[in-house]
Amino acid sequence: MKLHTVCPQAPRTWTVELRCQTGGIFLVCQHCPQDGQRVAAESARSAALAHLARHARGDLRAPYLRICQCHDRGCRWHRRHRGCAGPIRLLLACERGGRIWRLADVCGACAAATAQAAIVPDTLLAAPLRPPSARPRHTRRRRGPGDRVRVGEMLSYLAAALPTDVSARARLLALQCALRMNAYMHVELPAGLLRGLRIDAGETCYELERARWLNVVSGPGVGGVAAKLRDAALLTQSPARPDRRRAADWALRTGRPARRGQTEHRLWLLRVYLAAHSDPSSGDGLSECDRIIRDCGLHDQGFHSALTCLTATGTVQEWRICPDSGDVRWRLAPGPHGRRLTDRGCDAGEFA
Repeated sequence: MKLHTVCPQAPRTWTVELRCQTGGIFLVCQHCPQDGQRVAAESARSAALAHLARHARGDLRAPYLRICQCHDRGCRWHRRHRGCAGPIRLLLACERGGRIWRLADVCGACAAATAQAAIVPDTLLAAPLRPPSARPRHTRRRRGPGDRVRVGEMLSYLAAALPTDVSARARLLALQCALRMNAYMHVELPAGLLRGLRIDAGETCYELERARWLNVVSGPGVGGVAAKLRDAALLTQSPARPDRRRAADWALRTGRPARRGQTEHRLWLLRVYLAAHSDPSSGDGLSECDRIIRDCGLHDQGFHSALTCLTATGTVQEWRICPDSGDVRWRLAPGPHGRRLTDRGCDAGEFA
């Protein structure tokens, strides 16, 4: 007489069944005391898998405490094979066309012999799943200088790299291109950004092509402009492209005039320069007069008239030229909610 060893109840085996009953589909678990949980037909499978996952997470064990639960002798989970072997894995199997789902610890050999089954990586059960809104968001640490410093340095570089007769609108476009280019010196400017700059993209790109600073690859068109920059020295700037793009957005928001009728690009460029060289809390700034004229592409008389216009429109609260050093001191006017132009924009005054 052949003795049959009674296998103990499997401690790490969970089975759920999806039963069609009056009123809908019910999820029945052999390990839960409740009679059944009603689930929607379209999400029944997801509900079954989530229920099994909760059981598995509630019974996490070290690898050396886990054994194959299928019991090779007399087991009906898989076809016959030569015996248990290999590491213990968590196996998900379905039967009867997806009406029964089972999650159990099995060895590698039994897992390979089981039909309609898949191994569940242990990493999926290391921590409970949380909805996207509940997951912590890892903010990327910025690298290199801040937005103001980065924009100020780029304006200073473009003043040396571009010919002196390049217009202010072309300098604004060059600033966006230099900050948004990739590692291959390619840049794509969408149509919305070009509309935000309020420039004629075709004419402005041609001006930069004539200066031999870039080559237009495609456009301008409905989708925008694609170009390749020719200034190889731009590759030496900070490689953190997300930070450079953030600085480009800051320059775009900061320089944009408050009213549509005030779109004069030399004033726009000067607003960006003043904001980049101002204290963000007080709005005070100091710079050499010659440097402002050079970086913004202004002439001597154009410099005074531009500052006067910014004062009249409420962007600059006050400004003066120091008689001893020739430096220019200014104070940006506080804008809405106490925020200055370094963040957004606008209000008035001048003193000698």
